[in-house]
Amino acid sequence: MLRAAGVGAGDEVVVPAFGNVEIAEAVASAGASPVFADIDPVTYCLDGSSVEAALGARTAAVVVVHRFGRPADMPRLHELGRRHGLLVLERAEIEDAHDERAQRRQRAAYLDAKLRGVRTPDGGDGHTYQQYVVRVPGNGRPDRDAFARAIRGRGVECRVPVKTPVHRLPGFRRCVSLPETERAADETLALPVDASLTKREMQRIVAACNTLGGLLEPALG
Repeated sequence: MLRAAGVGAGDEVVVPAFGNVEIAEAVASAGASPVFADIDPVTYCLDGSSVEAALGARTAAVVVVHRFGRPADMPRLHELGRRHGLLVLERAEIEDAHDERAQRRQRAAYLDAKLRGVRTPDGGDGHTYQQYVVRVPGNGRPDRDAFARAIRGRGVECRVPVKTPVHRLPGFRRCVSLPETERAADETLALPVDASLTKREMQRIVAACNTLGGLLEPALG
């Protein structure tokens, strides 16, 4: 898509650092240079103000990645593109069946109502919960990792969605301040929310998390 739009050598493309390295690699493969912008802490997608701050004379495009089933603020980002004459590309997540989305939303609502001690995701703007991502409050990565080990020990599968932001990886290392990206990488944990989960399995998730949640700061909101 970048090559087809004429983006190449000498150009810069604004991309998120919170996520997979493939986006930055695609920019580099087109001959352009990736420039990293910070995320919105609610959606985990590119933040419009940070994108605008990252623009320069060589910026040709912005690549927006929707995260975890929560869409980015596309009206704001398209407005930025129009104002600055930039190409705005979207990396959409895989579409899935309506019934599956409905069941995930049902399970997410159950977790929203029952979980204590973790910060549950914001469910606004058509969230499809391709991943149910919570934040583990406390001392960042050490507490998040200890929490993950503990609930795995209680039979709950979970995963760290972004272990290392792209701007910290070899080959793309940048001296750039992305505080929300780094905070999210240190605090986030994806809990199971698959449509196939039974009520008993959902109860096990809640029991495992809440047993530990009392040792952490209270959930916000």
